[in-house]
Amino acid sequence: MADKNSPDRRPAKSPDKKSPDKKANRRGAARLAAVQALYQMDIAGAGLNDIFAEFESHWLGNEVEGDKYLPAEAAFFRDVVSGVVRDQAKLDPLIDEALSKGWPLKRIDAILRAVLRAGSYELEHRKDVPGRVVVSEYVDVAHAFVEADETGMVNAVLDQIARQFRGDEFSHARG
Repeated sequence: MADKNSPDRRPAKSPDKKSPDKKANRRGAARLAAVQALYQMDIAGAGLNDIFAEFESHWLGNEVEGDKYLPAEAAFFRDVVSGVVRDQAKLDPLIDEALSKGWPLKRIDAILRAVLRAGSYELEHRKDVPGRVVVSEYVDVAHAFVEADETGMVNAVLDQIARQFRGDEFSHARG
């Protein structure tokens, strides 16, 4: 059995039952694929154009070795991946600041770096998606790869970053 964090982990498979092809489902699949693409770029040094070509032609919404993969919103996938690559020098210090002292981003697992970078990018640039949804979605993505205590760290870091970029959304008391 492959390690949960192995670089050849495949994008999300469709559930056995038919699920409606809603925009939210396609965006969730795009987020998962974006994290996997960023991970692959970080570990294997793959380039942006190669990643786009591989994921869009081979994984997103296709059947591979008998497994059907979730359709993803390709434009959203491209925006998150290219945005993280473009803004990484700005995002990494924000994430470092939000992490516990003594745990710089470079010491975090590559898959968690990808989750935190993608989530931070989306919080800053995708104002069309509510901040709490972004945080929740990336915590869910992290659940696919890591244990619960690590998803708690993802939640805490992204929540802190969300408050920087979207203070107005997070200043109201939870209802």
